[in-house]
Amino acid sequence: MLRVGQEETDAVRRVFESGKMFRYDIDGECGRFEQRYAELIGSRHVALSSSGSNALTAALAGLEIGPGDEVIVPAHTYMATANAVLAVGAIPIIVEIDESITLDPIALEQAIGPHTRAVMPVHMWGQLCNMDAIMALAAKHDLRVIEDACQAVCGFYKGRGAGSIGHAGAFSFNYFKNMTCGEGGATVTNDDHVFDRVRCMIDPCGFYWEGRPATFEPFVTSGARASEFEGAILNAQLDRIPALIDKLRAQKSRIVQATTDSGLTLSPRHDPEGECATALMFLLPTPNAAIAFQKTAGGGILAHTGRHNYTEWDPILSRQGGHHPALNPFTLPQNADCRMEYSKDMCPKSLEILARTVSIGMHPDHGDDDVDALIAKILAAAKQVLATA
Repeated sequence: MLRVGQEETDAVRRVFESGKMFRYDIDGECGRFEQRYAELIGSRHVALSSSGSNALTAALAGLEIGPGDEVIVPAHTYMATANAVLAVGAIPIIVEIDESITLDPIALEQAIGPHTRAVMPVHMWGQLCNMDAIMALAAKHDLRVIEDACQAVCGFYKGRGAGSIGHAGAFSFNYFKNMTCGEGGATVTNDDHVFDRVRCMIDPCGFYWEGRPATFEPFVTSGARASEFEGAILNAQLDRIPALIDKLRAQKSRIVQATTDSGLTLSPRHDPEGECATALMFLLPTPNAAIAFQKTAGGGILAHTGRHNYTEWDPILSRQGGHHPALNPFTLPQNADCRMEYSKDMCPKSLEILARTVSIGMHPDHGDDDVDALIAKILAAAKQVLATA
């Protein structure tokens, strides 16, 4: 959580006072946020849900991904990316990242097989994927692209909103994100048919209040509808985030400029001006150098973030893809020809990169003195570590 205050408290109070807590009330907070967010990121449709995981699952189902399909996911992302693939009955294919900490386009193309239907690039830690390369490969191989923008809310790649570039995208608004309502998510798409399916995945009973196209047949799902409280908080957060991101970008730019001659290597960035700037990443020459650098400069080593690395995705590595054996995608007959061999050493390039990458978080409440102190720590760490590397 970066910033929550009186505006969010007042927004929740207004929902209580209105007595309208159900999202289908006329002129509701959820609907207002969806419209505003669509305009901001340049997407035709936005559907709120109860979590980023639900949003990812709805995006996949919207694109009719299911049993018999493989979906490529990067080796470094929150496990929900791969979980969502299993939630629709498909099989995740775990692929190497590159030094940008995002999906490696070369590894992506090498991993495409006869059953590969989709790819889920993840804009990780607010960094942006190489979407030009990924979209070109998707067009070449007829793949659907589901952008996992859960960690890049209001990021922009070459002027286009993260999440709006692929065939569908998903966002998370949980406690750890730069725009939050505690928990929550959103799925976006420009395709009307995909959006009908997305809405049904999020709320299979929504047609009782919203109606449905005559050509669309609803299907059963467990549902993941957002509440008006989430919508109200997000509307207040949406007012905040442009200035918040501007401040983070200014902080990061200042630190980058101040450390240019330090000998440090920044992780590659595909659009420095458009990224969320929630973190600054340095690529050290060795894992030991990263450990030493982190001890002085602070931050964290990405190899040690646990749940974000495929080596810690225990249910996937053990192929426990469902609560009941008959519903486990790994044992479905439709997936018999899909690739599902996993091991903790299957992506050595990613593990090596992550062991050398130190991430230092930015925060909008940091003032000039805080930034000066951080710059001094980074320079001291660089002098100490690189002199002995």
